[in-house]
Amino acid sequence: MIELTRAGADDAPALARIHLAARAAAGDAFPPAVHPDEDYLPHLLADVLPHAEVRLARLDGETAGFLVLEGDLLADLYVAPPAQGRGVGTALLGHAKRLRPSGLRLWVFVSNAPARAFYALHGFVVAGRTDGDNDEGAPDLLLRWPAPS
Repeated sequence: MIELTRAGADDAPALARIHLAARAAAGDAFPPAVHPDEDYLPHLLADVLPHAEVRLARLDGETAGFLVLEGDLLADLYVAPPAQGRGVGTALLGHAKRLRPSGLRLWVFVSNAPARAFYALHGFVVAGRTDGDNDEGAPDLLLRWPAPS
């Protein structure tokens, strides 16, 4: 069973573990991180949790994934590698759609084919692209849901 709750500061270490494990497991789908791994937890505590909507997914009682919403921007959606393919990402994304029925946007790296396929399956369409106008300097795509008319 997947349970979704609002994340708080006490959840930050679990969120950081999920983020780092998911990026590591994705291999070349992500460009190299710009910041050291040990900077992610302080970033969550200082910059993300106090200012964004963060939802946590638990699968059978275990922390399994999270999302970060900043207005209509789905800033992050990560699922722990052992929980991938078990509906956690779909549950989180469905929750984000219910929270933002007027629409969502997100950025995904061109190199992240699994994420691009996941979002396409859930109705997101390409609405823009860059050649690397981001911290990582890697090409990315702006995706939107629902599709612009």
